[in-house]
This record gives sequence, structure tokens and C-alpha cells, in this order.
Amino acid sequence: MTASGAPGVRRRRLSAALRRLREKSALTSAEVAKRMGWTSGARLTRIERNEWKFPKREEIETLLEIYEVVGEEREHLLSLAETARGRSDWHEYADLFPGSLPDLEAEAVRIRSYEAVVVPGLLQTPAYAAAVVKASQVVPQEQIERKVESRMARRAVLDKPRGPYLTAVVDEPALRKVVGSHVVMAEQLRFLVGMAAHYKVTVLVLPDEVGAHPAIDGAFTLFDFPRPEPGIVSIPTVVEALYVEDEDYFDQHALIFDAVQNLALDPQGSIDLISSIAAEHDKRA
Repeated sequence: MTASGAPGVRRRRLSAALRRLREKSALTSAEVAKRMGWTSGARLTRIERNEWKFPKREEIETLLEIYEVVGEEREHLLSLAETARGRSDWHEYADLFPGSLPDLEAEAVRIRSYEAVVVPGLLQTPAYAAAVVKASQVVPQEQIERKVESRMARRAVLDKPRGPYLTAVVDEPALRKVVGSHVVMAEQLRFLVGMAAHYKVTVLVLPDEVGAHPAIDGAFTLFDFPRPEPGIVSIPTVVEALYVEDEDYFDQHALIFDAVQNLALDPQGSIDLISSIAAEHDKRA
């Protein structure tokens, strides 16, 4: 499984970038539509809401001229338009990911994740992932194996030359909570230490001694894309994640992430704590 083809997410990214550029230009939808020769702003509204099938290069070129976008930024957005066709590499798992999570991971340049009670999905072992999925009681029994399989396949994105960099801040209780069994936990934590050595992965532990902190209300993930594309915030729920593209909302969560990252142990201190907790699980296995 490769995670290189994500046309749906590219259309979404292009829509968000065009909306941001129009807002930055201080033009209304009606004003842009008039310059485009359209009868109303409804067509542009559909584009900005990602209610389109295939971007038309000539329309994107004209919009970028109106917004005075030139150079590398212009070429980047035109390239995005050209590759926003076809179907996702993850179409066989589409029923498991209504929010296009694997495509977002594949398209992001950086992923920043804070987890309060579980190990981040990209860093889970098969046994741990299976225990998490089973415990949810939301995924039908016949889909559990596929869910775990897809979660393992997603990790390949970290090995791609243009794949994202991942910074994961994990609250200490997530390392101590017995998911599956102590054997499963010891294996998971040793795997986490191994993944921390990956050149694109940084694992940081937020120790219990920190007490209350800015992210105490819950987990979230930030997906960063090349500018001028806005980032996306993912908020997990019991059934599925919510994805928010509002710039202010993203910026607020970026500040929260920076705060908890600064409160976390450094990389070596985090590895030492993870290893010591793994040893505790081993003793209780």
C-alpha cells in the first residue's frame, strides 16, 4: 500500500487556499465572479466549499491572476489542481475513514499530535491497535481486522521521502493504561521507543507531575500543508474525528500544542520514561 494519491484531499486543500487568497485580497465572491465573467458568486462559493469534482486549470489560472499570485506559490497551486483528479490510494478503506484521515496524513508536510489516553495511531503495534478498536465497541467485529490492517499500512507514509514529519506528545497516563494486557503494553512501549529513533518522528512524554495543562480537555491533531494552504485540526470523537479548517481555530490549537510541547520531557528524557514504564509492564505481565 502506498499513500501517494489523495486527489480528494488535494481538491480540499486547493479550495481552502483559494478561499484564503480571496479573503486576503479583500474581494467579495460577487466581485471575483464579475471579473471571471460569471453571472453570480455561487460558482465561486461552491469552489471554496470544495463542492466540485475537477478543478479547471484555466479557471484556477484566472483566479490566481485576480489574487495576484505569482512565482512558486502560483506553480504550487496549479500543480495541486493538476493532481486533484482520480481516486484515493485508500479507496478500499473508504468505509473506515469517512474523514479521509490517511489522505490527510499522506498530503501533510507536518503532523503534530497530542494524545491523552492512547498511543497515536501511526505509532501503534497491531496487538495494541486491535485492543483499542475492540474496546471502542463501535467497529463491527468483521471490520476489526481491516481496521488494524489499515492502521498499520498508514505508517508507511513516514518512510516516504516527501512524507510528513511527526511530533507526538503523549500524556504519561496513556503509557500506563493497560490496553490489551501488560504484555501488549510492554511490546507497544518498546516499539514506541524504536519509532522515536526514526528521523521523521519525535516522541515526547508529558509527565504526570506537570498536573493541569492547556490540552487537558482532550486530544487533537494538527495537519500542516504548504502555504498558502490553511492547516486542518482533527478532534477525535467516539464515532469518528471532526476536521476543522478555520484558520483562527487552527492557530489556537497550534498555540496549545506549543505549550504542551514545552511542558513535555525532552526526547531522551521521554525515551527513558517510556522504557522504565515498559519495564514495569514486563514485571506485571
